[in-house]
Amino acid sequence: MTSRDKIWMKSMEYCSKCCHQMPERSFFIHGYQMPVCSRCFGMIIGHICGLIGAFHLNIPMPICILLLFPLILDGTLQYKTSYVSNNLKRVITGICFGFSVVYLLIRLIISLL
Repeated sequence: MTSRDKIWMKSMEYCSKCCHQMPERSFFIHGYQMPVCSRCFGMIIGHICGLIGAFHLNIPMPICILLLFPLILDGTLQYKTSYVSNNLKRVITGICFGFSVVYLLIRLIISLL
């Protein structure tokens, strides 16, 4: 087993605690499944962007709240109906949701200080 395989197995094991890691809902890089699904990957990107954006942007709160709903709608429809989302929708809705959560949380903390 190569060191790359060991790192991949450790990351898959670690991330399995917070992500379902379904192969059909995940991206693959060079034959390796990413340790998180496409929606979680989008949320991670969104969290990073929200962290940066909270200190450099002034987005109205209603817009941030609206950005939460695409993921809620996409996830709920997929869970409750026969609707099947795709990885592009999952990553985009994850980015919007992740950005909004972190942005709103940081802006709330800043306003309380």
